Amino acid sequence: MKKSILVFGLLLAMASCEKATEQKDFKTAYVDTSKLLEEYTEAKDIEEKYKSKGEEMGKQLEAEVVRFRSEAAAFQKNAQTYGPQWAQQKGAELQQKEQELSYAQQAILRQLQDESGKEMDSLVKDVKKFIKDYGKEKGYNYIYGTGDAATVLYAKDEYDITNEIIKLLNEKYKSSSSDDKKDEKAETKVDSTKK
Repeated sequence: MKKSILVFGLLLAMASCEKATEQKDFKTAYVDTSKLLEEYTEAKDIEEKYKSKGEEMGKQLEAEVVRFRSEAAAFQKNAQTYGPQWAQQKGAELQQKEQELSYAQQAILRQLQDESGKEMDSLVKDVKKFIKDYGKEKGYNYIYGTGDAATVLYAKDEYDITNEIIKLLNEKYKSSSSDDKKDEKAETKVDSTKK
């Protein structure tokens, strides 16, 4: 009986030692996703692209708004001169134009949101895949995400791999961008030799 208790105790001690060894091999880290998206060059480029596109589309719409305002000012000036029937007809036309401008503005915003949303969704998907591959390559058991929708409430700074991920993603994006530019130059050369 005493021997079986001793053997059981030894087995229990050995099992707990094995678990302690397993826990030492447990590797975890986290990425600050807000910082990642703020500092990742491709994300910045996408944001700038749609900001510029929005400004350009806004300029076109602004020209229409300026024309509308001048028509509205002329309407105000001429309403009494041309009479109530003209004023009523012209007022209805101006209301319709104002509504069309409002719809155009909403359509532009919706288009920009849809396009940028799709591109950002694709970017997030690629970043998740990159982090997953990185985790496998580096032997991590878990890589957590922090940021606005925090899933980690506390972690030691030594487990933060955000800067390393940003650096690697930016290097990958920079090399793929330079490859794309080389491809474009090659295509341009081919096109110019055909002429």
